[in-house]
Amino acid sequence: MLEILSNLLNIIVLLFAASSMLSVGFSYTIHEIIAPLKNFLEVAKALIANFVLVPILGYLLIHVFQMERPLEIGLILISCAAGAPFLIKLTIAAGTDVALSTSLLAFLLPLTIVYMPLVVPIEVPEAKINSMAIATPLVLTMLVPLAIGFLLHAYIPKWTNYLQPILSKLSSIALLFLFVITFVVYSKAILGILGEGVILAAALLIIGAFGIGYLLGGPGIAAKHVLALGTAQRNISAATVIATQGFDDRRTLIVVILSSLLTLILLFPIAKFLRRQEK
Repeated sequence: MLEILSNLLNIIVLLFAASSMLSVGFSYTIHEIIAPLKNFLEVAKALIANFVLVPILGYLLIHVFQMERPLEIGLILISCAAGAPFLIKLTIAAGTDVALSTSLLAFLLPLTIVYMPLVVPIEVPEAKINSMAIATPLVLTMLVPLAIGFLLHAYIPKWTNYLQPILSKLSSIALLFLFVITFVVYSKAILGILGEGVILAAALLIIGAFGIGYLLGGPGIAAKHVLALGTAQRNISAATVIATQGFDDRRTLIVVILSSLLTLILLFPIAKFLRRQEK
C-alpha cells in the first residue's frame, strides 16, 4: 500500500507543478512577467537572498545543532534550492502580486538548475550529482508548462481564460493530496528523527529565509511580501531529486520531505497574515 501511495505521490508532485505553472501562463503575458526583472537592484537582492544568505544560514544551523551527517546534508540541499511552484499558491493566499511572484519564480528556477550542481559538491563532497537529472524534471514540469501557457494565452485567450480557473482548482486539490499522502508515506521515518533537532533547524531555516527576503524586499509592501515568501519557499523538487540520486542514506530524503511539510505548515498562516497587511 505504501509503495502505491509513494508512486501516486510522484505523480501528484508532477501534476501540481505542471498545473500551477500552466495556470500562471494562462493568466499573464510574457511582457508582464519580464517587466519586473528589468530592475537590476531588485534582481540583485533576490540573488543575494536566495543564493548567498540562505545557504549561509543553512551552513550556520548545521553547525549549531550538530546533527548526524545525512540530516545535515538534507538541510544543505534545502538551503541551496530556490524557486518552487508553491510560491504561486502562497502569493494567492497572501493576496499580493502574483505576476511579480511568477517573475521571481521564472528567474530563480533556471538559476537553481545551474547553481545546485556547482555548489552542492563543494559543500557536500560525498554527493554524486548528475546535472541533467536535476535540470530535466524542473524544466519539463515548470518551465515548459509556463511557456506553453504563455503561447496559448497569446493565441487563444478565450479558451485560456475559461481553463485558468479549472487549472487553479486542480492545483489546489493536488496540493492538498500532496500534503496528506506525504505525511502518510513518511510518517514513521519522520518520527524516527524527531529527537535530532532537525525539525527546529528546518523551521528556523524557513523563518530565517522569510526574514531575509522581507528585509531585502521592497520598496513597496507587495515586493517585500513576494521576496519574503519566494525566499522562504525552497525548491523541494530540486532538493528531492538530488537527495534520491546522490545519497544512499534515506534520512537525507526524509529531511527534505519534512522541510516541505514544515513549509506548508508555517508559510500558509504567514501568507494569511500578510493578506491582512495588504488590505
